[in-house]
Amino acid sequence: MTETPKTSKTQPANPHTTSAKTGNTSSKTKKSPKFKLPTRQKVYYAIFVLAWTAFAITASQFIIVYPMIWILGESFTEPFWTFIYYILYNALALILVIFVPPRLAALYRRNHNAKGDLKPASQARLNPAKAEKAIEAPRVVAKPTAETDELFSTNPEELGVAGWPTFVDIGLAPIAYFAYAILTNVIINIFTSFPWFNADQEQNVGFNGYFITTSDRIFAMLAIVFIAPIAEELIMRGWLYGKLRNKFKIPLAIFLTSILFAVLHGQLNVGISVFILSVILCGLREITGTIWSGMLLHILSNGIAFYAIYIAL
Repeated sequence: MTETPKTSKTQPANPHTTSAKTGNTSSKTKKSPKFKLPTRQKVYYAIFVLAWTAFAITASQFIIVYPMIWILGESFTEPFWTFIYYILYNALALILVIFVPPRLAALYRRNHNAKGDLKPASQARLNPAKAEKAIEAPRVVAKPTAETDELFSTNPEELGVAGWPTFVDIGLAPIAYFAYAILTNVIINIFTSFPWFNADQEQNVGFNGYFITTSDRIFAMLAIVFIAPIAEELIMRGWLYGKLRNKFKIPLAIFLTSILFAVLHGQLNVGISVFILSVILCGLREITGTIWSGMLLHILSNGIAFYAIYIAL
């Protein structure tokens, strides 16, 4: 005797419950379902995104600065041309970080089969002596997969730029700045007890501090206060942190992002300060779900430093 299969009744969705569950998606960054990498591949992936970020930022500076020095000579040190340099190298760094990796992945897929081996046509180009065997060998076409697209491409949610800045983003920025200032002063005071630590070492930002005209000061302000923070947030807390947080636990992703951000500044005293800043910036992204509040904090921090160094003194 067979039993009649029971059919479960589908309950109608409660519109109030649904809206309550989905209404706050913009307030916190949620990880979308991701495929899991083996541990070793996760390590390789972390090394790649960290190294690629460092390479893109460093290489873009050299690619832009040397032609400008060769063309402009001593005029390169003028605030206007330093301002142009800031625009060009940050734009190039953004292009290298965000747009180049998916192109490299696509190029790899075109020349390799699904198992990662070179396709017969590619083998023939590398070794013409084996061209006939390569052509006769069965071909396996490597099609783009969701996994490879996720690893190397990006989207507004992963970059932390989905949606527009909110009043919460604006309000959190000054609050976070006070926390950053207090924490930085405490840590720096601890390090000053060591004789090898120089807390007063100046950071070279490309401007010599001597501005002849008001426009010189404006160019410097635009570069230091706005261009640099916006580009750095898109690269560091946007692309890099977005990639790392999708594959690792949040504390480790914050640490890796912040330590690279500190190392790229090239000075110990500045590195300590920006490491603390980066930790807070990553925390703001986790709270708000976007990088807008962190970007405002970064602009505020650079703006106060610019005023103290180039205007107040």
